[in-house]
Amino acid sequence: MSEEIVFITSNKNKFKEAEKLITPLGFKLIQKNPGYPEIQSDSLEEVVRYGIEYLRDKFDTFFLEDSGLFIKSLKNFPGVFSKFVFTTIGNEGIIKLMENIKMRDAVFRAVIGYYDGEAKIFKGECKGRISEEMRGDHGFGYDPIFIPQGCEKTFGEMTTEEKNQYSHRGKALKSFVQYLKQR
Repeated sequence: MSEEIVFITSNKNKFKEAEKLITPLGFKLIQKNPGYPEIQSDSLEEVVRYGIEYLRDKFDTFFLEDSGLFIKSLKNFPGVFSKFVFTTIGNEGIIKLMENIKMRDAVFRAVIGYYDGEAKIFKGECKGRISEEMRGDHGFGYDPIFIPQGCEKTFGEMTTEEKNQYSHRGKALKSFVQYLKQR
């Protein structure tokens, strides 16, 4: 019987990305969404640590992930508020905000918090730029407008396997997977 790890997320797409990297190790990944309050902070790590504290008495072994899109010319907006901004103005709103802006540098950041009696943090980052139009119908969220450094495709034009090679979440998950292999 394989060991179970609970991934606390309401996002089925994030779950699928994690599942592709974790289940080959022999773990059974289970998605749960008990909900937890996200504190208002400039730090993804602080948000994740708060989530762990809130959930630690509800599950023996779990992880959660928070990520954000930080756009340099918009003073790192939307940052830790990426989910809220996406649900309110979406990709169209970001593209509109960036009309006539030449400097389109951005970075995606992800923080995974794992709890097994003790909290551990894993981070990933992907530098890139914001496209001038939405491209691709793969992925979710900001994927159709984010082009990773060294690529011409947006995340929205990539398969999950391609995206995991570049993505902030993919990098954080790979660090997490290395930890799981070694324990």
